[in-house]
Amino acid sequence: MDEKIRIILIIIVSTSIFGLLVFVYVKNYIKKKLEYYLNEKNNKNKL
Repeated sequence: MDEKIRIILIIIVSTSIFGLLVFVYVKNYIKKKLEYYLNEKNNKNKL
Protein backbone atom coordinates (compact mmCIF):
# COMPACT_ATOMS: atom_id res chain seq x y z
CA MET A 1 0.00 0.00 0.00
CA ASP A 2 2.83 2.40 0.80
CA GLU A 3 4.40 1.86 -2.62
CA LYS A 4 1.18 2.86 -4.39
CA ILE A 5 0.80 6.01 -2.30
CA ARG A 6 4.42 6.98 -2.97
CA ILE A 7 3.99 6.53 -6.72
CA ILE A 8 0.75 8.55 -6.71
CA LEU A 9 2.41 11.37 -4.77
CA ILE A 10 5.38 11.42 -7.17
CA ILE A 11 2.99 11.66 -10.13
CA ILE A 12 0.99 14.46 -8.50
CA VAL A 13 4.08 16.48 -7.53
CA SER A 14 5.79 16.10 -10.91
CA THR A 15 2.59 17.02 -12.75
CA SER A 16 2.15 20.08 -10.53
CA ILE A 17 5.71 21.25 -11.15
CA PHE A 18 5.36 20.72 -14.91
CA GLY A 19 2.04 22.58 -14.94
CA LEU A 20 3.54 25.48 -13.01
CA LEU A 21 6.47 25.76 -15.42
CA VAL A 22 4.15 25.69 -18.44
CA PHE A 23 1.89 28.31 -16.82
CA VAL A 24 4.81 30.67 -16.14
CA TYR A 25 6.17 30.21 -19.67
CA VAL A 26 2.80 30.87 -21.32
CA LYS A 27 2.12 33.85 -19.06
CA ASN A 28 5.44 35.47 -19.97
CA TYR A 29 4.93 34.70 -23.67
CA ILE A 30 1.48 36.30 -23.70
CA LYS A 31 2.76 39.29 -21.73
CA LYS A 32 5.57 39.91 -24.25
CA LYS A 33 3.20 39.57 -27.21
CA LEU A 34 0.66 41.91 -25.60
CA GLU A 35 3.31 44.55 -24.87
CA TYR A 36 4.62 44.25 -28.44
CA TYR A 37 1.18 44.77 -30.00
CA LEU A 38 0.35 47.62 -27.64
CA ASN A 39 3.62 49.33 -28.57
CA GLU A 40 2.86 48.83 -32.26
CA LYS A 41 -0.59 50.33 -31.81
CA ASN A 42 0.78 53.31 -29.87
CA ASN A 43 3.43 53.93 -32.52
CA LYS A 44 0.81 53.91 -35.29
CA ASN A 45 -1.33 56.41 -33.40
CA LYS A 46 1.63 58.78 -33.00
CA LEU A 47 2.31 58.88 -36.74
